[in-house]
Amino acid sequence: MISSKKEYYEYLRQDQLALGRQHDRAPRFFGDEIWKLERLLRRVEYEKNCIRGPIGVLLRKYHGYRFHRLSVRLGMTLPVNVFGPGLAIPHYGTIVVHANAKIGRNCRLQEGVTIGATSGSHEAATIGNNCYFGSGAKVIGAVRIADDVAVGANAVVTKDIPEAGTTWAGAPARKISDRDSHSSLCQSLFG
Repeated sequence: MISSKKEYYEYLRQDQLALGRQHDRAPRFFGDEIWKLERLLRRVEYEKNCIRGPIGVLLRKYHGYRFHRLSVRLGMTLPVNVFGPGLAIPHYGTIVVHANAKIGRNCRLQEGVTIGATSGSHEAATIGNNCYFGSGAKVIGAVRIADDVAVGANAVVTKDIPEAGTTWAGAPARKISDRDSHSSLCQSLFG
């Protein structure tokens, strides 16, 4: 969770690296909608957590409105204060994340990913650092996922994944490999 201007800039830089845009100064005017969305997400988080008073309220409303509009246009539901630094969303497509989920550093979400609650519960997943979720992956309920886990395309995770550095696939998800998620993440995050 962003708690200072310094952290805000660190989050922006990590997101830029995770998207593989380390050589670009800013998103292009036309295109780069996902990068624009991620930057707005971080702006709204910073303003919500750090800026007080009437100016803060106006800024939150303005940037919150822009963030909401772009989210709807791209088909994504990304709540504030859920993602650690290094969020990467490489493609447009429906992505739904529950507001009570907690997701660590360097998370990559492909299109069609859902991280939600179940059966009227308000408890959602707690996900570690350096995790990858393939196209259409679903994480349902208050499960815990360890660091460096890769969840394959169309996998359905309904139980905890306690083993770090593993790959899971299938419905319901089961361990298929002892390979970690690092090959599916941007390598500039690790060195």
